[in-house]
Amino acid sequence: MSWGAGDFTGGVATRVQNQFQVLYVSAVPGIIVLAILALILGEAVPARIDVFWALCAGVCGAFGIAALYKGLSMGNAATVAPVAAVIGAGLPVIFSCIHIGVPGLLHMIGFISAIFGIWLVSRPVDGKAGADSFSLLMAVIAGTGFGFFFILIAQVRDGYVFGPLVITKGVAVIIALILIFIQRGKVPSLDSNPVAVYAGLFDAGGNVFFMIAKQFTRLDVAAVLASMYPCATIILACLINKEKVSVLQWQGVVLCLTAIALIGI
Repeated sequence: MSWGAGDFTGGVATRVQNQFQVLYVSAVPGIIVLAILALILGEAVPARIDVFWALCAGVCGAFGIAALYKGLSMGNAATVAPVAAVIGAGLPVIFSCIHIGVPGLLHMIGFISAIFGIWLVSRPVDGKAGADSFSLLMAVIAGTGFGFFFILIAQVRDGYVFGPLVITKGVAVIIALILIFIQRGKVPSLDSNPVAVYAGLFDAGGNVFFMIAKQFTRLDVAAVLASMYPCATIILACLINKEKVSVLQWQGVVLCLTAIALIGI
């Protein structure tokens, strides 16, 4: 729900600034809040191996977002968004099956329901299926980036939450600045887009909840449940922006809710 709210507010924020400026403005407040929480709660400084995993996860996540934005900017959201979402959810499942073992039957049915649900809920209302090869490539890169973010950040040892996320957000800031400079854009001030700040806080919250969740359950369970964030995005868009939600998207929401019940048994 937190990541879904972050995507919703991030989409609103991009009406004022381009996606890379929004990425920068949203990432900085996240770093500040996460660092403060780490200090208040007395979290230990991550060890070198945990810093390594966090850096790798940050790179994968940042390039995943950049590839997703590029694919969406080419007008092929109907294919790019669901492909990226499904790959992002599917890779941790494959990884966990190989390294932990195949989960129970109900969990597997839940995973399948979730992946189909994520596909349906991610499709735009007026989108048309099909995309050129470059857009499809961007979707695959985006989904791979998201999937490996889940896998790599999960390698951080239990007990660490905020410190590793400060590192991943720092990587996102650096990559956002590089992309802004490449486009010869202006580095925005933090008060230039208040909605982007909210997006950053919601996104940081989603990261925190995932880091906590992966300490109490299998990686595939945490990743698949977290990947259902588009449900929250479209519900908020429907309630706040009065956007039209297609029948297929509502069916996707129902499938995701069914998956949550099956995975939670």
